[in-house]
Amino acid sequence: MAEGEMADAEHAMSAGELSITASVTDGIHVLAAAGEIDHQTGDILAHALEVSGATRPRVVVDLGHVTFMDSSGINILITAHNTLTAAGGWLRLAQPRPAVRRVLYLVGIDTVIDCHETLTQALTA
Repeated sequence: MAEGEMADAEHAMSAGELSITASVTDGIHVLAAAGEIDHQTGDILAHALEVSGATRPRVVVDLGHVTFMDSSGINILITAHNTLTAAGGWLRLAQPRPAVRRVLYLVGIDTVIDCHETLTQALTA
């Protein structure tokens, strides 16, 4: 599946310095985030990660346009990972930029949540 083949765009959310565009590709919820994920914008990401009613929910968060993430974002991702895993699904992260990748690796989130260099890899892993 090519990165440009995302279909069924559901909606876009934005607040402050974070926007998230949600779509579905082959039954996988794809959240494309852009901006900064911090204590002021984290609720937007947390809300987008709520996949209610889905059986075995599968979610990829595309971090390719996220320029900053603090511990608030890390906590949101860990909570979502735990929730999705408990529901029989999974969470994967795609194409984090160097600054965000560094934060993910420093706190060891890459050992808990699958992190992929590209969106295609995250969708097909």
